[in-house]
This record gives sequence, structure tokens and C-alpha cells, in this order.
Amino acid sequence: MKKDVIKNLFKPKPKTPAELVRHLRELIICVEGNTETRERKREEKMSDLNKTILEIRIVLYGTDVQEPNPDACTQLSQEFFKDDTFRLLVTNLPKLNLGARQDVTHVIANFQRRRVNNEIIASVYLENNLDIMDFLIQGYEDSDIALTYGAISRECIRHQSVARYVLQSEQMKKFFDYVRIPNFEVASDAVATFKELLTRHKSTVAEFLSQNYDWFFQEYNSKLLESDSYITRRHAIKILGLMLLDRSNTAVMVRYVSSLDNMKILMNLFRDSNKTIHIETFHVFKLFVANQNKPSEIVSVLVSNRSKLLRFLGDLNMDKVDEQFQEDKEQVIKEIATLELKDICEAPS
Repeated sequence: MKKDVIKNLFKPKPKTPAELVRHLRELIICVEGNTETRERKREEKMSDLNKTILEIRIVLYGTDVQEPNPDACTQLSQEFFKDDTFRLLVTNLPKLNLGARQDVTHVIANFQRRRVNNEIIASVYLENNLDIMDFLIQGYEDSDIALTYGAISRECIRHQSVARYVLQSEQMKKFFDYVRIPNFEVASDAVATFKELLTRHKSTVAEFLSQNYDWFFQEYNSKLLESDSYITRRHAIKILGLMLLDRSNTAVMVRYVSSLDNMKILMNLFRDSNKTIHIETFHVFKLFVANQNKPSEIVSVLVSNRSKLLRFLGDLNMDKVDEQFQEDKEQVIKEIATLELKDICEAPS
């Protein structure tokens, strides 16, 4: 019993949230400056940094035997966004080991959701430091850190103002290269972020697509839908369907499905050897057929390719029974089958 008392007397007192963040900053600055000349001393600093990050994660998430303390979490969130600690930590992530990077990702994810006095402090901070997103997204150019920066980027994009900034920035154009990076894991992560940007915030996405229609879909068609990579084509047609089928993007959808060039790209995707691509392509192709104001050139192509299309669509089935898919398919088949040559003249040009 006495031994336990003595042991507890010498047990270090847990740091307060303010002390944890202050210690974190001091360690990062030390590691960033690399002022320690002795290897052993540097390793001690890194070990202490990793331990401090883990302690912060434990405060936010608790343990198997103890729930997180709400007051401590609030204080930690308030302290973390003082003095640009967020930027300092993010820019020095490449110096951390994998375990510490994962802890940082969880810590940042927690902060993106945490409300303090009905306000998400992380959102306010990022609105005043949007350039951090340029740094995070450019992380896709370094395969060693890409997955960590990608995960953090998606957490930050939860905030509409942040997503709007990225969509309107030059970084958005780089995604057409990032999603085609040869490294499969990095490319897949870039696709996840790309999809998040184009589907999460409906009104912001609709505004972006309307204002940037020409260059965006030119890049989308040529670099993604017509890519030599099956993986790229599969992801691209899936995301395209999500965008065009969203009611917020109705105006953009009508414009897209009124283009014969766009429909030709879709019809070429029907020639793909992969069934998954066929199904995803159908979900977009049906919009061209359902358009009640089809341009004459689209009607003409549908009529001239009627036999091939009806045969292809008749054989197109999902692995699992899907009543909505079957209903849509039957409607498309009926529409194509009943198109008449006179519709070419009657359809608006």
C-alpha cells in the first residue's frame, strides 16, 4: 500500500490542455529548426513530440476505460488554433513517423467537427488561413506524405468556405493530373478528395460548374472519360453521374446532355470491356435519351444507331436485381425504339 502511495507521489502531473499545446509548439519549433546537434538528443525530442501528439489524441477521444472530458476538449480546441499551431503542425508532418501522422489526422478530424459556443473554431481559423489548403493539396506531389495530406484535406473540405476556395483556386485544375498519378494508392486518394469537392456542398458545386463549365468539362472528358486507364475511366463516369443526377446541378446537366460530342464519349464507353463501366455509363446516358429537348443531331445519332443500342441495352443487366435500374432501362429502350426520323426535324436545334 505504502509503495503505491510513494509511486503516485512521484507520478508526473498530467499537463493541462494549454500546457499540452504549448509543449507541442515548442517541440515542433525545435524539430523544425533542427537545433540539436547530437543524434540522441534529436531522437529524444522526436519521441517526446510523438508522445505529446498521442496525449492530445487521448484527451480528445478518451481511452477504453475513460470517456473524454468535454471541458478539456474545448480548452484544447481553443488553444490549438491560437498562434498558428495548426499550420506549424501540418507543415512539419513529413518529419513525423507514420504512427504520429495517423494520430495528427485523427486530432485534426476531431477539431473539424468540434463546436465551441456554437461555433466551429477550425472553420473560422481556416477561413482566415485558406492558403494552407494550397499546401495540403500540393501534398499529392509527394507520395510519402500524400495520403496523410489527402485525409486532412477532406476533413477541412467539410467546411463550405474551404471547399469553395479550393474549387475556385488553381489547385482544382491539378486534380486532373493527381487522379492519374501512376501510384494507385495516391491516385485513389486524390479521387476521393476530388469526389468530395464535387459532391459535398451542393450550392457551391452548382455555382462552380456553371461558372467554369467549358474548361472543366473539356478537361473532364479528355483527361478522365477518355483516359487509357480503366481505373480512371471508372471513377470518372461514377463521379460524373453523381454530379449530373444531383438536382442542384440541373442547369449544368441540361447543358451537358445537349452536346452530341458528350454523348459520343458515353457511347464509346459502352464499348469498354468492363461491365461496371457499362452500368455507370448507362446512368449518364439515360439523361441524353430522357432529354425532352434533344438537339436534332442527337436524335439523328440515336436513330441511326438504334439497332445496336437496343441490342446492347437489352443485354445490359446488373448482377443483383435492381427494380429502379430495370425501370430506367425499359424507359430508355422504349424512348429509343419510338424515335422517328421526323423527330430530327421537330427537335430544337
